Amino acid sequence: MHMRKSAKALSLLPQEEKGRPRASAALATLVLSILFLILPALAARAMEIQQVTSPKGITAWLVEDYSVPIVAVRFVFGGGSTQDPAGKEGLANLMTGLFDEGAGPLDSEAFQIKLDDAGAEMSFDETRDGIYGSMRMLAEQRDEAFDLLRLAVNEPRFDQAPIDRIRAQILSGIIANENNPDTVAQSKWARAIYGDHPYSRSDQGTRQSIAAVTQNDLKTLHKAVFARGGLHVAVVGAIDAETLRKKLDMVFGDLPQNQALTPVADVEPKLAQHLEVNYDLPQTSLQLAWPGVKRKSADFFPAVLMNEILGGGTFTSRLYQEVREKRGLAYGVNSSLVNQDHANALIVTTGTRSDRVAETLGIVRDVARQLAEDGPTEAELAATKKYLIGAYAITNLDSSSSIAATLVELQLDDLGIDYMQRRAGYINAVTLDQVKAAAKKLLTTEPTIMVVGPPLAGDGKG
Repeated sequence: MHMRKSAKALSLLPQEEKGRPRASAALATLVLSILFLILPALAARAMEIQQVTSPKGITAWLVEDYSVPIVAVRFVFGGGSTQDPAGKEGLANLMTGLFDEGAGPLDSEAFQIKLDDAGAEMSFDETRDGIYGSMRMLAEQRDEAFDLLRLAVNEPRFDQAPIDRIRAQILSGIIANENNPDTVAQSKWARAIYGDHPYSRSDQGTRQSIAAVTQNDLKTLHKAVFARGGLHVAVVGAIDAETLRKKLDMVFGDLPQNQALTPVADVEPKLAQHLEVNYDLPQTSLQLAWPGVKRKSADFFPAVLMNEILGGGTFTSRLYQEVREKRGLAYGVNSSLVNQDHANALIVTTGTRSDRVAETLGIVRDVARQLAEDGPTEAELAATKKYLIGAYAITNLDSSSSIAATLVELQLDDLGIDYMQRRAGYINAVTLDQVKAAAKKLLTTEPTIMVVGPPLAGDGKG
């Protein structure tokens, strides 16, 4: 499994919900009724990705598809929770909960009524490295929907009543999680791995930091991040290029050109640590971190193939076979290459009965050690290449929204509009020796290990 730029990628927790769902009844009903029509229509033919540039210079990647009357928009502004000032952690998270809580002349209630009447749903969320926005709309009401998106992007109100309400929801989650083993573990993990880097901070913030955020802080962050220079856009669905050009200028054309971001340094995860978060639990969680590889590195694809063989989520991975199939020690075990703007890592996660955690940890270490020493077989490599090439459409292109999200990530990685056509060639070109070298490079380092559960007998180093 390869993960990119997720603020939650190294987290043991899902993101807390902010606000209430905004899906309109009309859109939800339509989406459910056509769910199984979308996938065959998009997968049955090669996608044509157009680069569309508006008169004001806003660029988007567009996939026209008229099989269903829906338009999906996905965009990102660089700069996420790493832009939270010290003492104001949670600022970006709070801000993303407020874009549909009033904009322009519309207060919160009026905006939400208009959004529902337009047959659209809108969402914003933050990662460590970006502020993402999404909208799905009925094609016949796209004018109304795009106008609401324009207001949210350019003129969020940040009224005090919605600020207080969304802040209270976030604060409630913070308080509820203060004694949650996974939350405590994630905090300890982030501090140990990243030290005082912004990646070590909680996206939600603390009781004190979220209480300190003001309306002016929200406006300042919005002004710093929402600019054309840091914007990437993808659109999929029933809209043509000429219409999209006009909508791009309407939504984004009046934003300032340049962002005003606080610089963020690169950081190497601190490895060779052993962390324990002791709770009396029947199930113990294990998390291990090895070095990662940069997305633009020459050995990226060898590392991807190596990771897939190690534990990339398939039933044939070595970790799955040794931990789950042969010994029944866990329901699941997986490894992921995590790529963020300023750090990279290879992460293995699993959970097992607390009385068998030492055994499980030892097996995970042994599997990694053996792969580092001997590398994979030719048969493993051939099967993994075939799987990665064939699974891409299923995991990345299974709906209009997921296509739009994938196109945005390709833009962020600067991979080119024809990357999907070139990807299989990159994978097939990887040799067995290259994969062996990637395994040796990444897996011979002593990992950081975290155990969440009862105290581990012995040194737990396998």
